[in-house]
Amino acid sequence: MDGLTKARWLALLAPLALMAGALGSQYIGGLIPCEMCMWQRWPHYAAIAVAALAFAVPNRMGATALVAVAALLIATSGVIGVLHAGVEYHWWPGFTPCTAGLDSGMSGLDIIDKIRHGPMIRCDLAQWSLLGISLAGWNAIVSLSGATAIFALLLFKRPRG
Repeated sequence: MDGLTKARWLALLAPLALMAGALGSQYIGGLIPCEMCMWQRWPHYAAIAVAALAFAVPNRMGATALVAVAALLIATSGVIGVLHAGVEYHWWPGFTPCTAGLDSGMSGLDIIDKIRHGPMIRCDLAQWSLLGISLAGWNAIVSLSGATAIFALLLFKRPRG
């Protein structure tokens, strides 16, 4: 199997596996995704479609370009995962309503109103972790590693003969 074929499979299977994990944790495990979790999913959905299309393109150069686009999409999800994990670990403040804290000058009624109208799931609290790494952190690790591997296969594995 040449590098392009391996890269095609990795570009398809990596986001499929990550989305199976995300959807499984949601629908089987009962974890409700926050806004930033959903942001990480969109590039994976797009990567799955683009990688699948790469199997249908008979032209080697066209397939390579599509696999590269899929790798960029996978990396995009990984970067969003880094941002989300940083918010969860409180390395930097969040920038969405699901990470908005309470202002010190708020009245009791303002706090209740903010709770009632705010998101139910907070982006700055990890719902689950393994080895101290949240789901966002695992997405970042797997996505960025996968994208790097795909690019390595495309760049350094030439067909023989």
